[in-house]
Amino acid sequence: MAAADSHLELLAGAGLPVEKFAAGDVILRQGTQGNKMYVVCSGRVRIERDGQTIEELSAGDSFGEMSLIDGAPRSATARAETDCEVAPITEKTFLRLVHETPLFALAMMHNLADRLRRANERWLSELQLSNRLAPAIPR
Repeated sequence: MAAADSHLELLAGAGLPVEKFAAGDVILRQGTQGNKMYVVCSGRVRIERDGQTIEELSAGDSFGEMSLIDGAPRSATARAETDCEVAPITEKTFLRLVHETPLFALAMMHNLADRLRRANERWLSELQLSNRLAPAIPR
């Protein structure tokens, strides 16, 4: 993960204009079209889907890249958990970095694979809990 982190930290410090959000502010909203991804520079960001927290991010973490990759609407809402600063990366910059910088593309793939792995683990835990509780529920 160190290589992925260092590439995202480079992006966050690359002179891109930082956007500031107060605790509770929505940074991006589920269901909207995405044209930027973000790297958290400071503070914490909560990722929510249908009102439920699915991830908490801190400095060096990225979010919003899925819409840039597949063109689909945002799959979740990102909300500032604390006052935070995030570095936006436009779609044009993202595509240029993926094309010209293989290590950036690998960092993105690593982050997405890690996120998918954690989501699978949460889903499996919930399924196992549901299966344990099912026999105790009268029908």
